[in-house]
Amino acid sequence: MNSSHQPLEIRIGIILNEKKLTLAAAESCTGGLVADRITNVPGSSAYFLGGVVAYAYEAKAALLGVSWNTLNGKGAVSMETVTEMAQGARKALAADIAVSVSGIAGPGGGTDEKPVGTTWFALAAPDGVWTRHFVWDGDRVRNKQLSSEAALQFILDYLEGKLA
Repeated sequence: MNSSHQPLEIRIGIILNEKKLTLAAAESCTGGLVADRITNVPGSSAYFLGGVVAYAYEAKAALLGVSWNTLNGKGAVSMETVTEMAQGARKALAADIAVSVSGIAGPGGGTDEKPVGTTWFALAAPDGVWTRHFVWDGDRVRNKQLSSEAALQFILDYLEGKLA
């Protein structure tokens, strides 16, 4: 089977094992879907250290070290918040790489500036931090699925050297 046809979580696991790297996740709107998919792979305990589902502001601050200034000034769904979430997860779990996601899954919660489906991602690694932003147009469950897929793709892109 061509590796490009394998699920993202399998491809990620192969590369993490080869490079002897560890991974952590910080999730809000996905509610643990990223960690769920990673841990569906047999042997994932060799590289996946854990995940934090930090839904409330209080959890983002207490568990991941997101500053209250960031949360109150930029909101949970922002480039700044996901950056601090990824950095916090990487530090808390002593992981080489951490991915984070925070978004508005819907159907409520959207604003003109941040409509339903707005989702931010960050990836923190020893060589930097990257962010991505998408606006999904599905229902709540679909937006969560799209977000977990995008988070895994983000990890794979990093591992394959595709982030500038």
